[in-house]
Amino acid sequence: MSFELKSPENERAAIQVPKEISNLTKPFNGTLCSQDGDEYDVKNNIIDILGGQPDFSSLASYTNHWKLTATIYEEIWRKRSLSLLTGEDFPIEKEHELLIEWTEPKENGLYLDLGCSTALYGRALKAAQSKADVVGLDFSMQMLEEARLKAEADETNLFFVRADGKEMPFFSKTFDGIVMGGTLNELTEEVKVLNEAHRVLKENGVLFMMHLIKADAWYGRLLQESMGIGGIKFWTKDESNKLFKQAGFKVEEQITRGIVCFTRLKVD
Repeated sequence: MSFELKSPENERAAIQVPKEISNLTKPFNGTLCSQDGDEYDVKNNIIDILGGQPDFSSLASYTNHWKLTATIYEEIWRKRSLSLLTGEDFPIEKEHELLIEWTEPKENGLYLDLGCSTALYGRALKAAQSKADVVGLDFSMQMLEEARLKAEADETNLFFVRADGKEMPFFSKTFDGIVMGGTLNELTEEVKVLNEAHRVLKENGVLFMMHLIKADAWYGRLLQESMGIGGIKFWTKDESNKLFKQAGFKVEEQITRGIVCFTRLKVD
């Protein structure tokens, strides 16, 4: 199905996104226009709402705009990270099983991979429910270009949007579900992003969250404090849950393994 974006110039003006943009085997280039006539570039199926370069508010956000980071992120780090961080065998397939179990993607549903990086979660959702539509959103064009390549290689049709999570170009109550894997720790204004997630999620929708929490051991805390210099934030599980509640979510299910926390949230 096609869906609508909300124009950044006029929150009442819609931008129609045709279904064929999600067919990554056929390059789509050009522009999309809102009802008011404001235009946004589409390059290789990626809709660029931001244009130009965003402000780099931290070292972590800056490095996400490196092509090298995007290239090595999934294969070198992401597929091994949970085994390293949990201290147990935790393959990516196990993470995907939990993602699908808690998100329950449904036929004709619309889902958002928020801060998608290489769309690891978005591709998993589409693989589990081919008749759902998935939108990958990130502010890094380099990450989105890598995500597009991986989705095309997997023969997975996805929509890709370059935009800011603090001001998402979607109308309220658009998505049946939102997934976010590891992005929360890198956000400079996490409450704003969570508020936006609450706004664009349907009343019965679910937000699946994976993020890292504060370590218990002193040496782990010391390492995390040093990472804070680069803009990476950590909270305890209770502090994280207060953030979610502040944004209008309630915790339905939660699992912690080492410093890794998985949470299933719904609108309170």
